[in-house]
Amino acid sequence: MAQFSDLNLSSPVLQALEEMGFESATAIQAEAIPVALTGRDMIGQAQTGTGKTVAFSIPMVEMVDSDNESIQGLILTPTRELCIQVAEEIRKVGMLKEVRVLPVYGGQDINRQIRGLKNRPHVVIATPGRLLDHLNRKTIRLKNIRMAVLDEADEMLDMGFIEDIEAILTECPEARQTLLFSATMKPEIKKLAERFMKEIQIVSVKAQEVTVPSIEQVYYEINERQKLDVLTRLLDIQDPELAIVFGRTKRRVDELVNALITRGYQADGLHGDLSQRQRDIVMHKFRDGGIEILVATDVAARGLDISGVTHVYNFDIPQDIDSYVHRIGRTGRAGKSGIAVTFVTPREVDHLHQIERITKRKITKRPMPTFAEAIRGKQRMAMEQLMNTIENEELGGYRAIAEELLDQQDSILLISAALKLLTKETQEIPIQLSDVTPIRVKKSENRGRESSRRIRSGISGGGKMDSSRNAKKHRDWDREKGRNRDRDREKSRDRDKKPKRANAK
Repeated sequence: MAQFSDLNLSSPVLQALEEMGFESATAIQAEAIPVALTGRDMIGQAQTGTGKTVAFSIPMVEMVDSDNESIQGLILTPTRELCIQVAEEIRKVGMLKEVRVLPVYGGQDINRQIRGLKNRPHVVIATPGRLLDHLNRKTIRLKNIRMAVLDEADEMLDMGFIEDIEAILTECPEARQTLLFSATMKPEIKKLAERFMKEIQIVSVKAQEVTVPSIEQVYYEINERQKLDVLTRLLDIQDPELAIVFGRTKRRVDELVNALITRGYQADGLHGDLSQRQRDIVMHKFRDGGIEILVATDVAARGLDISGVTHVYNFDIPQDIDSYVHRIGRTGRAGKSGIAVTFVTPREVDHLHQIERITKRKITKRPMPTFAEAIRGKQRMAMEQLMNTIENEELGGYRAIAEELLDQQDSILLISAALKLLTKETQEIPIQLSDVTPIRVKKSENRGRESSRRIRSGISGGGKMDSSRNAKKHRDWDREKGRNRDRDREKSRDRDKKPKRANAK
């Protein structure tokens, strides 16, 4: 595995990469960076999540002359989210070279972007539509561009940006260097490259790595009406840290979000009808762990770069192969493992096999998860919650209560009751004793998620003791406490009836 120190990079860039925690280069980085540093035009074929952003960020930063206050680098991205993410990556790589970066995208006040241009950015990262707006206003000029990058080129073409891209590249100097990155190589991309690129060198990862081998791909053959039940069972069994669920339409996304929330899951949706502010809020919550399940359409999720996604669920199978590749690429990123689950109705099985043939990967069929497996998943999470509380919480205030309970009950029964309480259909579990103010289990600090999450969907555990013998003990205990309280009240009344002595003078 190649090291960045072997790629003939400048000291400021190497130091910045070290501070970012990067050590060794991924396959696409090791192959693309040396080619890009020579100044040649290049096509990089790489699945999202393989490190292609750094593969063009490093050559871009190395190319910039910090003393030159003109716009020297241009990066086009398909979505606002990716635009922001790429800008942040360029800013980090170029921080020691003092490379100034400006993201330009729709949904943000254009006057704010115009004010940002007064800071003389060296690199502009933009979505095609908003950049054309600036070009028409003459607020951005591309006459000094030395390097242009088309990121997620196949996505931009799918979204109808081909004419915008052609218009933008026409405004750039012919002597520029052009880098094009794409997960798939469609005929339209080749035509675009032939028109605007020269002496192209192609760099690609191995064919078998197109769908990222660290992703476990499975499918369930089920009827449409079974999908929601199967999804919630899998969520309980697999316990994903962060999950993305893909739906085919905006309406489907909204319905699925409402259904998941009703069943007690922390979910939110992302689709084209949301305003930029709403999209930003949803993405902020998802990145920070405020929600654990993001339900999205293909268009809304394009270009998302989120670390930590452990599971992708194709609630609806995608209509084309490219969408499948991009969907499952949201997990298993940066060499980590991930799971991609696809729901397939009987009439869609042939389409699934076509995906297998083109991606050259076997998608394993799994039997439908059972209700008993979901119960065991909930019980396992309840046990983990108790262990987390023991390890991380200050329990001093409850030791006396626990000791008193142990005097009255067998410890195994108490633990069983606690686990049963944790598997009730609730997220905050009141622990009620007859003479103690109800308390609530403290939320876990793991990614901001509640430690009692997903104790829900179809399992209702009672808070009562199952054994009649234990129930009798509790009733006897409560009656004894009641008699003690009655005696205390009688003593208090007796004291009140006694005459008070006069104060001594």
